[in-house]
This record gives sequence, structure tokens and C-alpha cells, in this order.
Amino acid sequence: MKNTVHAACKFSWPWLVSLAALLLFGAALKARAADSAPAGNAVLSVEPATLPGGRLVVRIGLKEPLKASPFSFSVGNPPRIAMDLPDTANALGKNTVSVNQGPLGSINVVQAGNRTRLVFNLNQAAKYDTQLQGKYLLVGLGATATETAGAGSEHFAEPVAAGAHHAIRSIDFQRGADGGARIVTTLSDSQAGVNIREDSKGVVVDFINTELPKSLQRKADVSSFGTPVQYVESYALGDNTRMFIHPTGNWDYSAYQMDNQFVVDVKPVKTGQNMSGKPKYTGEKLSLNFQNVDVRSVLQVIADFTGLNIVASDSVTGSLTLRLKDVPWDQALHIILEAKGLGMQKSGNVIWVAPKEEILAREKQELAGKEAVEALEPLVTEYIPLNYLRADDAQSILYGYAAGAARNSANNSVDCSTQAQGITASTTTNTMPQQTAAQQGGGTSGSQKILSKRGRATYDLKTNTLIVTDTPQKIQQVRQLLAKLDVPTRQVMIEARVVLATSNWSRELGARLGIGAGGQLPGANRVGIGGDLGSSATNANLAPGSTASFGALGSNVNLPAPDLTSSIGFSLLNTVTGNLLSLELSAMEANDEGKVISSPRVVTSNQRPAVIIQGTQIPYVTVQASAGTAPVYTVAFKDVNLCLLVDPQILNNNNVILNVEIQKDSVGQLVALPGSGSVPSIDTRRVKTQVRVANGETAVIGGIYEQTISNNIGKVPLLGDMPFLGHLFKNTVKQDQKVELLVFLTPRILSSQVALH
Repeated sequence: MKNTVHAACKFSWPWLVSLAALLLFGAALKARAADSAPAGNAVLSVEPATLPGGRLVVRIGLKEPLKASPFSFSVGNPPRIAMDLPDTANALGKNTVSVNQGPLGSINVVQAGNRTRLVFNLNQAAKYDTQLQGKYLLVGLGATATETAGAGSEHFAEPVAAGAHHAIRSIDFQRGADGGARIVTTLSDSQAGVNIREDSKGVVVDFINTELPKSLQRKADVSSFGTPVQYVESYALGDNTRMFIHPTGNWDYSAYQMDNQFVVDVKPVKTGQNMSGKPKYTGEKLSLNFQNVDVRSVLQVIADFTGLNIVASDSVTGSLTLRLKDVPWDQALHIILEAKGLGMQKSGNVIWVAPKEEILAREKQELAGKEAVEALEPLVTEYIPLNYLRADDAQSILYGYAAGAARNSANNSVDCSTQAQGITASTTTNTMPQQTAAQQGGGTSGSQKILSKRGRATYDLKTNTLIVTDTPQKIQQVRQLLAKLDVPTRQVMIEARVVLATSNWSRELGARLGIGAGGQLPGANRVGIGGDLGSSATNANLAPGSTASFGALGSNVNLPAPDLTSSIGFSLLNTVTGNLLSLELSAMEANDEGKVISSPRVVTSNQRPAVIIQGTQIPYVTVQASAGTAPVYTVAFKDVNLCLLVDPQILNNNNVILNVEIQKDSVGQLVALPGSGSVPSIDTRRVKTQVRVANGETAVIGGIYEQTISNNIGKVPLLGDMPFLGHLFKNTVKQDQKVELLVFLTPRILSSQVALH
């Protein structure tokens, strides 16, 4: 049996080769015959003709009448119009028809499989329409796009038959996330003709042979939606329906039709800004006109237009009606995919289109495969020296923790009071907390690690070296990450100016009046004038040639100015009776102005707090004594400081966010202790805030304004209330004190070489 089989095989090889050659030759002949054989329909003739007025009509003769207008699309650069005739062959015997009339140069008639594509090569962009007349397809090319630019009309569709009527079911207004308006008109069918144009006041949409219910004939005010559109007006215009969309400001619009819904989008336009936040479409513009066409055929049209390779999954099925006018091809593809729940993956110039669920399942499968390979890949250890970034901070980043978070939280809890108490060393020392259990064990499931599940990282601070154990691919990613993070930290100099301005004004008036009796002295009455009450009385008593001394008597009214700077005294002495009348007037007026400027400056690194303190310690003595013991004297000190504490954050736009605290102390009044001694009080002025300041600019971060006005009067009852003479029996003290505190702050981002001046 084995020999028989062997012999059969031996003598069958030449026969098999010949049979294969015959089969291949027969298949080639069959395929060629199938290509050349006419399909159910065929293009028999192409006849251009020019009508009066310059309108060009191309009459295309067919073997059988078309059931519906062919779907078509146009290209702006170069200007072309393409139409596809399904189940139609090319029976012209040639592929090119020269025309050279009006805007049309030539027509290409190309058969591909069971369809024939007509490509109208235009000399310039022109409007077109189609019409069916029995076995003929009429393509009309009207005025050029340049000539019709004033009207701006865009033609979307024509009715299937003359006189056919359609209806509008609903008109919906929607506001998009980008602040744009969307007007969705639902039609009774997808064959309604639509013309849209832009005029000086807005967008005009005409629905041909379309009825509008009376309930929808209205002018809707939509200004409250916050879109460029202010109102939408719909009304009947003969057999047609007209919709007027009135927008304001800078705007742009686009329109398209999908099945029986006609959509107009009006969006605000801002120069250099993509308002929607969605992908910006930059593809070449095209127009599409599809009537119940298979989705795979539409994708083929876009592939022919763009030159990309589009691969559709076997699960891509269904048909759609779509009309687009002058939209980028990538936006058209996005609309088609969204309408059918499809997604795409692009690799080079190949686009794979499939349902979104299928793409998601494929991505999950690829990720699962990568994880399986990563779980089996051998680990390697790398020693990565760092220059500027601390090794412990780098380890925290790889494990998904904030670098230096513990140090920053400790520094942020410091204020000028704690710094002044001498705990600076404990708060500014760069100490790293011990590793948590999650870091020692490779992290937790909740931490977003950069390392793989098997990866580990440790460090050596003495050499500032990071030690990483992971797969070679992950280590390469770690190196790329550290190359971006291991850079010099930017520095900033913060200069503060504390201005304390004072203005004091005071006025004091007072009087002393004395009436007394003395011994009788020979002589006449005498009058004395002196610098005060005592000297004036002495001058009145000691007349020239007299050796007696009367002396000054006590004051009956003693209300002098408390802080007098000048006074004058009058005394009248009767030497016969010894009576003395004395009067002293005193006054003081002071006007003091002062300004104290403090300007602390400090340099620190980005997100590193710094503090600078200048001040003195005021000593005071306290006495502690108890019964039967000697008093104990104790010397204590109070701090009077100027403190600047700042924690800066340098932003990428050269602005600086400052967490700043400024404290300005000064010595106040002395407060007496119950036993003995006194304690000085400290006047404290402090500001603590967060502020954002541009580099090199000055900001006023705080200010305190105080004004104290007083008017004190001391007088003798009744006598001090007399007009004019009442001033002899009272004293008056008026004060006006002003204190103003202003704090200025100026950050300056420093270069690598910095000097404080």
C-alpha cells in the first residue's frame, strides 16, 4: 500500500503543476471578463452643453434609470466634484472626456469593481446640483463660487420629485460646553432640500417644499443661554420654510445633516484660542452628500480623498444619510464615527476603524499581554547619581509620594514668634522621616508608583545616589524622568519695606491765680512782671532802694499747662496793706513728625521657607520678697524684633506666590509691678498673608492707620464757665496723634549668580 501511494505521488507532481497553471489562467480570464462585462447599469454617454447665461449642464446617459441621486463630495484644492454610481459599469470605451467649457476642464469616468466614479475636474470652484430625467443624470454647474460669494448660499439637497412636500417635526436649541449654540431641526424625512447662507445680520436657512406647523412659527429669545445667538425666528415663506438665526459678537457657523436631522452650530470665535477644548480640526475641507449609503463605502470615499489606508473591521455595518458642506475631512470622519458608535486607532498612515467596544477589548488584551511579559522580565539594578535633587526626594517620587512633604509641613508651622524663641535649628534642618512600611515593601496598591510591581528604590544620602532595581524598560523611563527633575532649584530674593510714619500735634493752655496778705511795708503800690508767678511777685516786692522781701504767696487757682514750654507772670503789691495779687499764664504747642523705614531682605530657594530677624532684648528687674526674708532680684528680658518669614513658590509664568509673615516690634510704656520695679510693654505690629506678585513688581500687602484726637479741659466750677475771664480759671489740652504702618513686598527671581546690594 505504501508503494502504491508513493508511485501515485511521484507521477502526480507534473500533472498538479499544469493543473494549477490552468486554474490560475482561467481565474485571470474570468476576473478580466467580469471587469469588462457590464453590470446591471452602465454609463453610455457624457454630453456637456452650455445654456444661456453661462450655465453648464453635463448630460450623462445611462443604460437604466437611477433609483436615487448619487452621493457626491467636492474638494476645494484642487477643485473637483466626485460622484459614485453603484452597480454601474463604464461602457464609454474611454476613461477621460475633455470638455474645456466654463468652469469644467474634463471628466474622468473610472470603473472600480461594481461601481463607477465620475470626477469633474474644475478650473475653479463652482456650485453644482443634480437632477434625474429618465435614463439621464443631469449635473448643472452654475456661477462660480467667487461670483456667488455675496449670496453665500450652500446647497444641501433637492427633493426627489418635483412638488414633493416635507414637514418640520421639531426645532431644538442647545448650549454646548464651549459656549456655542446648536440648533437641531428634525425633518419628516431625509430628502428635504436645504439652502443655507450668511447675510449681514445672521444665518438664513431655507427648507425647500417644507411645511412648518403653526406651533413652531415663532421668534424664540435665547439670549439667556449665554451663546452668541440672541434669537431664532422660524416662519412659512410660500411653500418653503425659512429660519433666521441672529448672533452677535465674533462668531462662526457650520452646518450638516444626518438622516432626518439638520444641525447648525454657531460658536464664538476668539483669535488664537480653541474655545471648545476639543481637538482642533485642520484637515482639508470637503463636501459630502450620502443617501442611505453603507458606512464602509463612506469610509472608502474618505480614504480616497485623504490618501490614508482605512481598515474597517468586519463588525462595521449599517448605512447612513449624511450631508456635509465644506468641513475638514477629519471632522467629517469624527462625525461619521460618532454617529455609528465607532472608534479608531491610527498608526502612521493606517487607520483601523471598529466599534468602540471592540477597540477597548483589544486595548485591554494588549495591556494584559504587556503585563504578562513584564512579570517574567528579569530585573536589573542601576546606581543613578543625582546633582540637585535629593536622593530621598527622588525615591518618594518613584513611590508616588510628594517629595519633601514632611519637611515642608514642618517648616510651614513656623512663625516669627517661634523663630524668635530660638528654635530655628530644629525647624530648618533638612531631616527626612523614616521610610513608611509602604515604601519599604514596595508601595501599596493605592499609591501611583512609577516603578513596576516588582520594582524597588533606595538611596544613599552621603553620595546622593539613587539605587533602582526594576526591568530595563522601567529603568530607562526612570532615567528620563530624573533627567527632567534633577535641575537647579530656582531662587528668589524677597525684599520687604516696613514704613512707620507718625505725626503728633498738641496744644496746652493754663493759668495760676494767687491772692494773699503780707506785712505792711513802707512805700507805694508796686507792680512786678516775671517769667512765672514767683518771680513776678518778688519783682513787685523788691522795689528799687528797698531791702524788704515779701516773697511769693501760694496760688489760689493752680491750673497750669501740664507740659508748659512758656509762661508769663503778673504781680500787684500794695505795700501799705501787704496784699498781693498774682497771675501766671502758661502755654505749650508741639508738632512732631517722624518716619521709620525697615527694609529686610532674604534669599531662598523655591518652596523653601526662610526667615530673617533683627532686634534687641530689653532687660528689666523684678523683685520677689516674702515675710522675714531678703528680697530676691531677678533680671528678665523681652524681645523686640523685626522679623521677615517667607515661603515662596515660583510659577512657570514668572509670578511668585508668597506665604509671608512680617512682624515689627517697638518698646512701649513701662508697667509698674505690684511689689516694686516695672516691666516694659511691647507694641507689636504683624501681618501674615498669601499673595501673588509678578517678578520685580512691588505689592502693598498690608497697612494700619491710627488717629487719636483728644480735647481735655480742667476748670474751677462756675468760674471757669465765665466768658473771657473763665480762661483764668481752667486749663485746656488738645492732642491729634496719627500713626500709619505700610508694608511693601518685592520678589525678584534670581539667576545663577546673585549678590545682595
